Amino acid sequence: MKIDLPFSDRSEAGRVLAVELSPYKFRQDVQVLGLVHGGLAVAAEIAAALQAPLDALAVRKISLASQPELALGAIAVDGTKVLDEEIIRCLCIPANVIDALTSRLKTELERRERLYHSSRPPLDLNGQTVILVDDGLASGSTMLAAVRFARKRFPAKLVLAVPVAAATAIAKLRPEVDECVCLATPEWFYAVAEWYDAFPQLTDAEVTRLLEANRMTIESLPPVPHACLE
Repeated sequence: MKIDLPFSDRSEAGRVLAVELSPYKFRQDVQVLGLVHGGLAVAAEIAAALQAPLDALAVRKISLASQPELALGAIAVDGTKVLDEEIIRCLCIPANVIDALTSRLKTELERRERLYHSSRPPLDLNGQTVILVDDGLASGSTMLAAVRFARKRFPAKLVLAVPVAAATAIAKLRPEVDECVCLATPEWFYAVAEWYDAFPQLTDAEVTRLLEANRMTIESLPPVPHACLE
């Protein structure tokens, strides 16, 4: 598929990505997890196209306030953490600084987790085909933390799905998942935002709205024809 960059917004990117994931449509074992905030807008389009349940996964990049684009690693809501030891060593960042950064981030992630799952529990990933979605990958750290979070929950298959990514990030993540779907890997890659015309940050209210809309859609679907399950 020929991809014209930049995408107009995350919704368009999700619709295009969903075409590549069409073999997973009507599958009873498929669940879509969007990394919040931005990844959920992409994931919502995929879940709608596949008619699959959607959930939000709270993961944050670890970075310094003075260099917010530089990923030192990432942490997931359960404390799953990945660190770029080489960058941390080169910048001479003490362990106590990393500990303080991750502690603050974990508190924020736990707040989000309570908010997103206040009315329903997280999806059970055990034995499921899980599609992990973000709006793009620069270093790949947040997705790596998400993948390792998901692995702890014993999915049958992990699929990484992103509209655009740095080639180095895809190379780092490919061995960690069962399938990798990426629409574009531009040669020069600085930040995910440069590959979108519109790249606003999603609010918590928008995340909960997308999750609720998916829940209502899934509950209203008729039973899947038996032929589609074979």
